[in-house]
Amino acid sequence: MKNRSKTIKPSEKRISRRQFVGGVAATTAAFTVVPRYVLGRTGYISPSEKLNVAVIGTGGQGIQNIKALLQHSEVQIVAVCDVTEEADYSRFYYGGTGGRKPALKLVEKHYSSQKSTSQYKGCTNYVDFRKMLDKEKAIDAVLVATPDHIHAVAAIAAIKRGKHVYCEKPLTHSIYEARKITEAARKAKVATQMGNQGHSGEGIRLTCEWIWDGAIGPVREVHAWSNTGVDWAGYRVARPKETPPVPSGLNWDLWIGPAPKRPYHPDYTPYNWRGWWDFGTGAIGDMACHNMDPAFWALKLGHPVSVEGCATNINPETTPFGSMVYYEFGAREGMPPVKATWYSGGLMPPRPAELEPGRQLAGGGNGILFVGDKGKIMCDGWGGSPRIIPETKMREYKLPPKTIPRSKGHHQDWIDACKGDKPASSSFDYAGPMTEVILLGNVALRTGEKLFWDGQNMKAINVLQADKYIRPEYHNGWTL
Repeated sequence: MKNRSKTIKPSEKRISRRQFVGGVAATTAAFTVVPRYVLGRTGYISPSEKLNVAVIGTGGQGIQNIKALLQHSEVQIVAVCDVTEEADYSRFYYGGTGGRKPALKLVEKHYSSQKSTSQYKGCTNYVDFRKMLDKEKAIDAVLVATPDHIHAVAAIAAIKRGKHVYCEKPLTHSIYEARKITEAARKAKVATQMGNQGHSGEGIRLTCEWIWDGAIGPVREVHAWSNTGVDWAGYRVARPKETPPVPSGLNWDLWIGPAPKRPYHPDYTPYNWRGWWDFGTGAIGDMACHNMDPAFWALKLGHPVSVEGCATNINPETTPFGSMVYYEFGAREGMPPVKATWYSGGLMPPRPAELEPGRQLAGGGNGILFVGDKGKIMCDGWGGSPRIIPETKMREYKLPPKTIPRSKGHHQDWIDACKGDKPASSSFDYAGPMTEVILLGNVALRTGEKLFWDGQNMKAINVLQADKYIRPEYHNGWTL
C-alpha cells in the first residue's frame, strides 16, 4: 500500500550515540537458517536454507518489494497479506494493480517452475496479518509495506513472534511507536531494516567520508528538500462528506486499524492516505527518511535541542501542501552545533552563490545541501551522488580512502542479517531514532510552537499539548 506522487522517483535510559549513528544492532541476530558456509557448500541453495518471508501490505511499494525479493534465490515468499483484494494504481507512478490478488499472482508465476518439486510449497494469502502470523509457523521474516498508521502494530506483532522485520519508511506513524519498535527489536534480537533504500547506496557513503575528511570543514547548516506532498488529500482541508459504499474486496475496518473510525472514501485509499494525519505523515514522513538521511549519518545527529515549523493550510485533518521545519542540534563528538532545515511541497533553500550560472541544485525536486566553513556539498535525493561546489573545487579535492563498508544491496543486507551476518546498516537501532527526530517536525507543525525537546523522555518541555501528537491514542481495540 506504499505510494508516492508522480513528482518523485523512487525505563528512561538514553539511547547512546553509538546506537543512534552506528547502525549496529545491540547484539547479533539469532540464526534462523543454516548458512551455506556452515554446510561447506556454495552456489546451489537447498530449500532448507531458504529464508521464508511474508509480506504485509501489497500495494504499490509492497509489489515493488516483492519484485525485489524475488530476485534473491535464498528467499522464499510464503505468504502475502493485504486488506484489499485488488486496487488500481494506474494513476500513480507505480502503475498496474496492487493488493492480495496481484501479489499472489506475481509470486505464483515466479515460482511456477518449482511447483513439481519439493522446493516450492505454495504461497498463502491473508486479509488479517495477525491471523497469518498465528497460523504460518514457517515464517522466518516479515516485510511491512502498509500505510504508515499500520507500520508499528504489524511490525511489533511480527517481532513479538520472533520474526525478522523489514519495514518501509517512515518506520512508524508516531514518535512513541518509533521508540517502542526499536526497543522491541533490540530485546527480541531480530534482524531489522527500514526501507530508506539510499542508505545502502554509494552516494551516502561518499558524503560521510568526505565530510569526515574535512572536505568542507565543520558543517553548521544543512538544507534538505522534497517537492512531494502538494496534491495529497486532493487539496482537501476537511473530510469528504460523501459516503460511497466500500468497494468489494476491501476490508475497511482492518484498513482503519488503530485510527479513529470514519466512513470509507476513495480520497483515503489506495493512494491519498499520506495526506491525512490519521493515516500518513505527510511529505516529511515520506521523504525525509531518504533525503535527510545523509545528514543523520555524516553529522552523527542525535536528539535536537529545538524544532519549529511553518506551513500552508495547517488544519486537524490533512498534512500541509508545503512546509519548512527548522531543527537545532547541539555540539556532537567534536562537531559544532548545526541547524538543519527541511523544505517540502516545492519550497527550496536559497540558491548557493557557488553554483555556476545555469546549474541547478542537485536532485531537482529532491536533495540535500551541506554548508561548511570551507565550502558546500550538494547531493541528489535518496542519498545520491555528492558534489562539492563549484565544480572547480570538486576537481581539486583529493578523494579520501573508502573506509565505510559497501553494501551488497538494501534487501540483500537485511537477508544476510536474518541469516546471522552483521546487522543491516539501517537497522531499527539507527532508523528508529532518526524517525523520532523526523516525525518531531510534524509535532512542531501541528502545535504551531517552537518545541524545546527532551529526547530521552520524548517530551516537549514547553508545550504540553504536544503529547497527543507524540503518543496518539489507539482505537478499535488495537494495542502495541
